[in-house]
Amino acid sequence: MTNNKSKPGSLLIRNGHLIDPAAKIDAVMDVLLRDGHVVEIALPGKTKGTAHEKFDARGLIVAPGFIDIHVHLREPGQSYKESIATGTASAAAGGFTSVCCMPNTQPVVDSSEWVTWLQHPDRGAVVNVFPIAAATKASKGAVLTDFRGLQRAGAVGVTDDGKPILGDEIMRETLRLGAELNFPVIQHAEDTRVTANCSMNDGPTSFRLGLRGMKTSAEGSVVERDVQLAQQFNGARLHVAHLSTADALKAVRRGKRNKVHVTCEVAPHHFTLTDADIRDYDANFKMNPPLRSATDREALIVALGDGTVDAIATDHAPHEPALKDVEFDRAPFGVTGFETALGLGLELVHSGKLSLMRLVELFTSGPARVLGRQRRVAENEPGDLTIFSSEQKWTFRAEESASKSRNSPFDGREFRGAPMATIVAGRIAYKRNGTTDAHR
Repeated sequence: MTNNKSKPGSLLIRNGHLIDPAAKIDAVMDVLLRDGHVVEIALPGKTKGTAHEKFDARGLIVAPGFIDIHVHLREPGQSYKESIATGTASAAAGGFTSVCCMPNTQPVVDSSEWVTWLQHPDRGAVVNVFPIAAATKASKGAVLTDFRGLQRAGAVGVTDDGKPILGDEIMRETLRLGAELNFPVIQHAEDTRVTANCSMNDGPTSFRLGLRGMKTSAEGSVVERDVQLAQQFNGARLHVAHLSTADALKAVRRGKRNKVHVTCEVAPHHFTLTDADIRDYDANFKMNPPLRSATDREALIVALGDGTVDAIATDHAPHEPALKDVEFDRAPFGVTGFETALGLGLELVHSGKLSLMRLVELFTSGPARVLGRQRRVAENEPGDLTIFSSEQKWTFRAEESASKSRNSPFDGREFRGAPMATIVAGRIAYKRNGTTDAHR
C-alpha cells in the first residue's frame, strides 16, 4: 500500500460504477474533477471537459468520499502512538476522505486554539480533519466549554468521549446549548460508576477467563437517559458513539419513533466479532465498548440494515505495542480500524445481510447527516471520492499499516474487497499498490 499525492489540476475518473445514495445514482458514469471540486458527471465518454490526469475505474465502485466520525489521532501529546500525518495516511489507505478526531488527547482539546491547531497544514494531514471538541473543560464533566467559540474555530460537535457525562444537570445543559447552536452532542454511553475495573463484556467468556465484565445495562441505561433528556429540547442533536448492545438499540429506536433527533454509529469490530473470539487473553481484542455477545452482534447487523444505525465508524484507537503486551486487564482499551473497515463491511454485503448501496450510505451520507452536512457526488461539491473493489482479495498485515500502531484483532485476516484509490479535493491521496496501468 502506498500514499501518492497527485499534482493539482484536473482528474477524470472513467467507467466507474457510481454508487451515491444521497443522489440516488447507481450506474456506470464518468466523473470530472477540477480545482478540488466535481465539475461534471456524465455517461461514459460523454463529458464535455478534459483533464490532465485520468483514472480508469472500470470494474470498480466510485462512491462519495467515506467519512469516519469517530477516530483517535493522538495529537496533541501522544505522537508516539499516532500522529495526524500517520493517522490520516492510514485513513486514506482505508478509503476515508474525512475523519472526525476525538478530544481525549494531552491536553484535552477543549479550546478554540487547539481546534485550530489540529487543522493547521503543519500537521501534515492527507485527508480532511474535522475536530470534535470536549463538551466540558478538561472532560471533567463539570463546566461546559465555549461551544460557540469551538464551533467558530471549526469543531463539528462536542463530546467527553471516554469520560461520559453522567450528571443529569450537566448533560441537560449540554443538550440545551447544543440545540441552541445546532451542534451535535456525542456521548460515549457507559455508566462508569458500575464498570470500574471491568475489562470485557459480562458473560460466560468473562467468567471462564476470570475477568470482570461490563453489563450491557451500563450502556443501555445511559442511552435511555440521554434520549429522554434530548426530548426536552427542540433541535437537540444527540449522537450515540460506538453503540454495541441490543438494549441501547431499543432506546434509540424508541427515541426515533418519538421524533427525538437521536443518531448512532456502530464500529466494524462490534458487527464482526463477539466476546467468544477473545482467546489467550489477547489485548488486541480489548476495546471499549467491549466485544459483546452473539445476540448483541446480530441485533447490530439487523439495525445496520433497517436504518436504525446511521453510520459505521471505526473508533480507530492506536496504542504502541508495549502498552498492549501486558496482562489483559492492565492493557488499555482500543484497536486500530481504518484499513479493515471497508473489508469488514463488505463481508456483510457478500453474505447478503446488507446491500452495497446501504453499505455506501453508512460510510458517506449517513455520517454526513449526523454532522448536519451533505455527502454526494454532484456539481460544485468537494472532489472527495472513494474508489474501491468489491472483489479484490487481499490479506491485512498490521506490520504493513500506515498507522504507527499495530493493535488490530484482524491481523492476518483475508478480505474480499479493498479501497483502490482515495481522492481528496480532486487529488489522489492514496492509490493501492498493484493497481494496474488500466486503472490510471
